[in-house]
Amino acid sequence: MNTSPRFDTKIAVLLREDLEPWQRLNVTAFLVSGLGTQAPEVVGEPYEDADGVPYLPMFRQPVLVFQGTKEVLKAAHARALTRALPRAVFTSDLFSTGHDEANRAAVRAVGTTDLDLVGLAVHGPRNAVDKVLKGASMHP
Repeated sequence: MNTSPRFDTKIAVLLREDLEPWQRLNVTAFLVSGLGTQAPEVVGEPYEDADGVPYLPMFRQPVLVFQGTKEVLKAAHARALTRALPRAVFTSDLFSTGHDEANRAAVRAVGTTDLDLVGLAVHGPRNAVDKVLKGASMHP
């Protein structure tokens, strides 16, 4: 018997399939960092160990990681925009910037359809997120 709750929403990260392993981890971490600020309901309660040492809260539901081609990522981005889902993007330009202000400037310098996306995070109703991720596969 599965006692895991079924969530009405989904948190998903879509990575471009040609990223190096360190890039996949880095991009995933950056992408999900913003979701809790815009959708605080996805964040659970703080943790505490048996000795009373406190730890930061984490997402209350799994983060599913997918991969796809550059074209799949571009299409997913367009669908996320159409559905107005909370989203975060990571572009190839961000690998050469060194801080948050430079990251924002790099994204701001490129038009929406011209962004060289390497990662996208979305949160929303399960069926809407599934439609956004059409064509992507689960990350191995």
